[in-house]
Formats: sequence, structure tokens, C-alpha cells
Amino acid sequence: MARLGVNIDHIATVRQARGGKEPDPVAAAPLVEMAGADGLVVHLREDRRHIQDRDLTLLREIVHTKLNLEMAATVEVKPHLVTLVPERREELTTEGGLDVDSQRQRLKDVTLLLHQSGIAVSLFIDPVLGQIKAARRVEADCIELHTGRYANALGLKEQDIEFEALAQAARAAYKLELAVSGGHGLTYHNVRRLRGISEIVEYNIGHSIIARAIFIGLERAVREMKELLR
Repeated sequence: MARLGVNIDHIATVRQARGGKEPDPVAAAPLVEMAGADGLVVHLREDRRHIQDRDLTLLREIVHTKLNLEMAATVEVKPHLVTLVPERREELTTEGGLDVDSQRQRLKDVTLLLHQSGIAVSLFIDPVLGQIKAARRVEADCIELHTGRYANALGLKEQDIEFEALAQAARAAYKLELAVSGGHGLTYHNVRRLRGISEIVEYNIGHSIIARAIFIGLERAVREMKELLR
């Protein structure tokens, strides 16, 4: 069974829309874990548009599985895994993979710093062979393949092309001894096909789960997604 990381950023987005204290994304952590998720994912953005420093501090204390922090720079709180992602203030969500190849030395320095603190490092990249090789060169522990183009494909033919790109990228990363996860735009419908790519061992999914949770509850929404990954 593939592992499931649940992104809870969207709970914080609802809270920040009113500027109050509810709903609290920290309160979601035990529910997500009890439902069978293998970890939680949060993105601490530079402009703090949803997840706040307070959230990260509390989550680090109560998460029993794995806390995966997506970020563009280092922070004081030590998660289990840091996923380095590109970040632009004007984007609503992460729109593409990190260009590792063009900034190998900087990313190698950041990776070394995180490793010295005992933190594993993942790089969020497009399914491109050059980026995968660059990820290996900067000594990342794993990669997260950007699945957005597959998720947004129009028609079966386009989806076939994007699926094959992900499959080839996952196989290449596996051969280079990089652990492989996937994420962005995945739903209860389109994640099924990706289970045919055995090299992808973890999926990080947020929006689709939180959207479904509005109608059926968070625990059930997580359990249903977890069941799809069996």
C-alpha cells in the first residue's frame, strides 16, 4: 500500500479568511492520524497566508506519524521531512516544480544544513530526467513528482502522455536510489491510475480530501482516500 500524507493548508485558509481562531488546522492532526494517514503536510509560505508559525510549533509537538514541511527556506522548528518547493507570492498554489538543475550549489548547501539537523530532504520537481539527476547530485533523500499536468490533462490521450512521463520519471528516480512521492491536483478519481506506478510510494493530497470532508467529515474522507491507495 502506498503511504498517504494529508495536506491541511486549506483548513488554515478558511481560518485566515475571517482572521479568527477557527477552524484550527492543529485540531485536524489527531483526526487525520486516527483515520489512517501516514503523515501530515503543511506549507509555511513566506507571506504566512495560511499556515502560521504557531501552527507549525504545535504540530511538531502532537504529530505522531510524520510532519512534512513544504517551504522555500529553513525555519527553527524541526519537522521529520522538509520538501523544498518554488514559491511566488502571486500564485494561489504551487504551480510548478523546483528548478534544481539551475541552482544545484545553493540547494546542496541547504540540503547539507538540513541533514546536519537530522532532517530528511525532498525536492518537489517536474517529471523531467535532468531535474531528477540534479536532485541526486544535491544529495536529496527523495523527490516529490509534480502531478499537476497529469491531474489537469484534458482527455485520455493527454492523460496517457502525462502518466507515461510520471512513470518514466519514477523509474529513473528509483534507479538513482531516490525515494519517490507524488502530489498536486490529485483527487479520488485520478489517483487510482497512478497506483500502477509501483515506484511512487507516497501521495501528498490536500484539497480534494478537505473538500470532501466538508460533506462527510474529515476522518471518513481520509479513510476513503487511504482505501484507494491499497
